Amino acid sequence: MSIVVRGELFDGGELLNAMHGRHQGVGAVVSFVGYVRDYNEAHAVHGLFLEHYPGMTEKALAAIETEARARWPLFTVEIVHRVGLLLPSAPIVFVGVSSAHRQAAFEACAFIMDYLKTRAPFWKKEHNGITQQWVEARASDQHAAQRWSGET
Repeated sequence: MSIVVRGELFDGGELLNAMHGRHQGVGAVVSFVGYVRDYNEAHAVHGLFLEHYPGMTEKALAAIETEARARWPLFTVEIVHRVGLLLPSAPIVFVGVSSAHRQAAFEACAFIMDYLKTRAPFWKKEHNGITQQWVEARASDQHAAQRWSGET
C-alpha cells in the first residue's frame, strides 16, 4: 500500500510501471488519473486550490484502501493525491491497483475513486481569474458511491 498526499507533480506512468513489477502473480493493473479541467459546468476555471487536514486525510484514504482489499484480492494499491494550487491540465489524483484478475482490478479502482470523491476530506476552491468559489459536493458522486453499498 502506498498513500501519498503532496503538492508536487507525480508521474502516472512511472507509478503504473512500478506497480506491475512488485508481484509475480500480477495479471492486471488498472489505474485512473484525474486532471484539473479548465471549466466546471458553465464557467471557466483558471486554477484549483485543494485543502486537506494532514493526518486525517491519510487516515481516510487508508480506510478506503482497507475496504477495497476486503472486497477484492489485490496485490498493490497506490493512491497519490495532490494539494495546493493546481492549474488546468495538471494531474490531481492517481489511483492504481494490481490483482491477479482484471475484473477485481477494474472494480477496485472504480470503488476507490468513488469513495475518494465522497469520503476523503479534501476541499476544492476554484479560481476563474476574478472570483473564487468552493466546489460543492455533487449528487452524481454520491450516486456513484452508493452502488458499492447496495443503496439506490
